[in-house]
Amino acid sequence: MVDAYSSATELAAAIKAKDVSSLELTDLYISRIEEYDDQINAVVVHDFERGRASAKAADEALARGDDLGPLHGLPMTIKEAYDIEGLPTTWGIPEFKDNIATTDADSVRRLKNAGAVFFGKTNVPLNLGDFQSFNDIYGQTNNPWDLTRTPGGSSGGSSAALAAGLTGLEAGSDIGGSIRNPAHFCGIYGHKPTWGVVPDEGHALPGSVAPADIAVVGPMARSAEDLRVSMEIVAGTAQPDRRGWQLHLPKPTKTSLADYRVAIIPTLEMAPVSAEMAERVELVGKLLEGLGATVSADARPDIDLDESYEIYSSLLWGVMAEGFTEEMKELARQKRTEPDDGSINATANRFVVQEHSEWLAYNNRRFLLRRAWNAFFDDWDILICPQMATEAFPHDHGEYMGRSLMVDNVAQDYFQQIVWSGTITVAHLPSTVFPTGPSKAGLPIGLQAVSAEFNDYTCIDFARLIGQELGGFKAPPNYP
Repeated sequence: MVDAYSSATELAAAIKAKDVSSLELTDLYISRIEEYDDQINAVVVHDFERGRASAKAADEALARGDDLGPLHGLPMTIKEAYDIEGLPTTWGIPEFKDNIATTDADSVRRLKNAGAVFFGKTNVPLNLGDFQSFNDIYGQTNNPWDLTRTPGGSSGGSSAALAAGLTGLEAGSDIGGSIRNPAHFCGIYGHKPTWGVVPDEGHALPGSVAPADIAVVGPMARSAEDLRVSMEIVAGTAQPDRRGWQLHLPKPTKTSLADYRVAIIPTLEMAPVSAEMAERVELVGKLLEGLGATVSADARPDIDLDESYEIYSSLLWGVMAEGFTEEMKELARQKRTEPDDGSINATANRFVVQEHSEWLAYNNRRFLLRRAWNAFFDDWDILICPQMATEAFPHDHGEYMGRSLMVDNVAQDYFQQIVWSGTITVAHLPSTVFPTGPSKAGLPIGLQAVSAEFNDYTCIDFARLIGQELGGFKAPPNYP
């Protein structure tokens, strides 16, 4: 029998088998939100009555013999940054608290057409720009594994809701690890797609219609199989291109972990991770080697990591600055003229505001990075590396650019850890974060499985296979 922690594919199958109704599951998740979410604050926009009405409609369709799709009647929530007609889309920005969407985002439409039932939206940080999820509209979201710690950001509400059994499926977005770090912090699965393969229409503030550079939208779930099913639904050609383009992502070709060629990177000098995080990468490498896979701790793409980070920073902060107020932009211009002390923050500040000619130069260098990574993945199927420097850290609402993170009792710049996500993001690579079990402190540790551009299903299937060895998703103890 299914329960609140069952995978989305299991829940949809149970609905179709009439073992449980869509309405019963929707009411189950609503009751859990009412019981537990005062502590967690993950599902911050409630659409319970429309959700119940959609669930009833799904049950009535099933009674008539109609199949609505692979997610028939599945109750789900989605990150607040996606438009759902009639609900607010604010990105946590107080100036947009009264912004009510008039249409559904592309991913929402696709998921609804596959049978999903939406009953709420989940929390985000201000302007989607943090490893935490708090804002002045909805407040702070807490990690179900430890309420004093962050669930990650910017898809922190998404990850917390999945981990605590408050929803059946989720979708987030990612430019600096915003799908991947919440998945790691909360012990779930998250997939950052190849750039452009999942349309981001309707994941935007008013007035923005062009696809966001290097940013992606993609699935979050309690199983790798759910990621695959969700990707098959939401991936496709964007609206303006559908007359001439079609998407055909390659299917995975490996049948066992022994078939994989895997490179591992446990840590980096420019972004050192905790000893426990590095050891977890090495342990997974040893596990794979013991199962017959080809594993290398020395293989690296032919790129300069400092240059890669510089290119990523330029593109990232250019995108982020679009949501800045004029006061924030002026501060960025001032910081851009300050001496560079070599820190991650200072490097980022130099690129917050840039001219179009500079963007073109960085864009050209980005394509050279993509070429080097593609050559690397001619020889290797998967790269395994950390997503963040540590496990989930305590809430920190201090001054944004003044924060630090303790890594084995050494203070790092707060944004130094973005190297791990940015190195993958800037080259358009797909990455699936998969749970590997708890840390010594009992908090989840997730790692990235990265592959070549468009090999999204290879990443996801690798995560499925390794999950069979490591145990996959485990529920936190305080939310039965």
